[in-house]
Amino acid sequence: MNRVILCAAAALAAWLVSGLNPAIVLSRLLYHEDIRDKGSGNPGFTNFNRVYGKTAWIVFVLDVGKGIAICLAGALLFSRLGLPFQLGASYTGFFAMLGHCYPVWYRFKGGKGFLVAVAAIFLMDWRIGLIAAGVLCAVLFTVRYMSLATMLAAAACPPLLFVFGFASVWVPVICTASVLLLIFRHKENIRRLHTGTEKKFSFR
Repeated sequence: MNRVILCAAAALAAWLVSGLNPAIVLSRLLYHEDIRDKGSGNPGFTNFNRVYGKTAWIVFVLDVGKGIAICLAGALLFSRLGLPFQLGASYTGFFAMLGHCYPVWYRFKGGKGFLVAVAAIFLMDWRIGLIAAGVLCAVLFTVRYMSLATMLAAAACPPLLFVFGFASVWVPVICTASVLLLIFRHKENIRRLHTGTEKKFSFR
């Protein structure tokens, strides 16, 4: 019973903490605006980069750092409970993604969760994280669609778990659910990719 209560508490904490969105906070503090009223309306790194430029890298660092802190805490908790570290990282990573996508603090209007997912992927298996990063860079530097790059990088992760192994059968299940959530959050991008109206990413 203690395990159930602690796992439920970990899920709730991950959802609540991950709901604190750096893009929304920084747009209000630095520019006295709400990033959700600008560009595509998505409070994430890519839209922040298009609207405000290089300060978007602060959002990048904070989002990844937030994900690492949450997933590491969850993984360590699971280890203390006698459960696999990898399962804890994937479990809290999924709820952290939910919190980022549907934050209670911002009327459930959040980002797409990829940078939070990155943290979970690297904590689950750094080799899979490196391969996913390679997929992302390869797609981004060729076609320059960040949305397509993130979806393909995420989609590569569940199959790679069967290559490198997993500590619990629930790990690939949760990982697949996380990928489906990320793809669902990109539904508007998929529509724009289909119609040829998706904007390309610029590092400038």
